[in-house]
Amino acid sequence: MGINIKKNDMVMVIAGKDKGKSGRVYRVMPSDEKVLVEKLNVIKRHTRPSATNRQGGIIEKEAPLQVSNVMVICGKCNKPTRVAHSFEGDKKVRVCKKCGSPMDKV
Repeated sequence: MGINIKKNDMVMVIAGKDKGKSGRVYRVMPSDEKVLVEKLNVIKRHTRPSATNRQGGIIEKEAPLQVSNVMVICGKCNKPTRVAHSFEGDKKVRVCKKCGSPMDKV
């Protein structure tokens, strides 16, 4: 199964504690079918002092979200949408299911 979400896409969370919030994807993990979204699904991690983190203590960081719990936001119509694929010339591009505009820059 392929993932229709790419890095730097705007996505909206459709399930879970952050339902209705949106943010930018900064990492996609296709093998786990998860994405990391800026400032969403924030957890508190208790860490020991180490060479990289001298202070230690409680750190807030983003946890991965399941791909099925987010939807891509179309850049043109600004609505969460499913993704279709079509060919423009010899290149395969993602297309918004609601307005039909391409989501990838050609």
